[in-house]
Amino acid sequence: MIRLLLADDQLLVRAGFRALLDAQPDIVVAGEAADGEEAVRLVRELSPDVVLMDIRMPVLDGLAATRRITEDERLNGVKVVMLTTFELDEYVFEAIRSGASGFLVKDTEPEELLRAVRAVVHGDALLSPGVTRRLIAEFAARSKAPTDAAGLAELTEREREVMALVGIGLSNEEIARRLVVSPLTAKTHVSRTMVKLGARDRAQLVVLAYESGLVRPGWLG
Repeated sequence: MIRLLLADDQLLVRAGFRALLDAQPDIVVAGEAADGEEAVRLVRELSPDVVLMDIRMPVLDGLAATRRITEDERLNGVKVVMLTTFELDEYVFEAIRSGASGFLVKDTEPEELLRAVRAVVHGDALLSPGVTRRLIAEFAARSKAPTDAAGLAELTEREREVMALVGIGLSNEEIARRLVVSPLTAKTHVSRTMVKLGARDRAQLVVLAYESGLVRPGWLG
């Protein structure tokens, strides 16, 4: 059973999400928060698997709340998915850098929302849809010059190749087809790369791919 926390200052938004999520046999809404401070408190209290976190909230915004959660070693298993009204919200890239596993636009189709929740629980970041790749590229284009990511030199040639493919938004299955290997082999390469670079999840691996210059804005596969 996937335990989920809703964090949004709008009651109607939370009610809509709860109605959809609670109707699923494998998902239960463990709690609701109306601001970031309450969200952090409930995450520590309830230890949910996933937090759907609105970016703009009173008391403590979703970005700061996400940073508190992802920096707490006791909450390593909690995945944060940011909720935004606009596809190119100025805070989304920073949220991913802060440890969020991805983002969803609030008017996402119900099926996509459910797929996303299940995906992050299984360790996949929400980086496959083209809109997410465009967003990453958009903000990467504004970022500073490439820097040497710690551990990048330790990667094998194949791991660097896999990291670049993750960076342009390909899933393990797509990477496997591109490299003519099995999905399990692709997943193993991704996992080893994350360990070597100290990446919390796939989302941070994408950020590192751009910041290190391994992938450049516009390389969308």
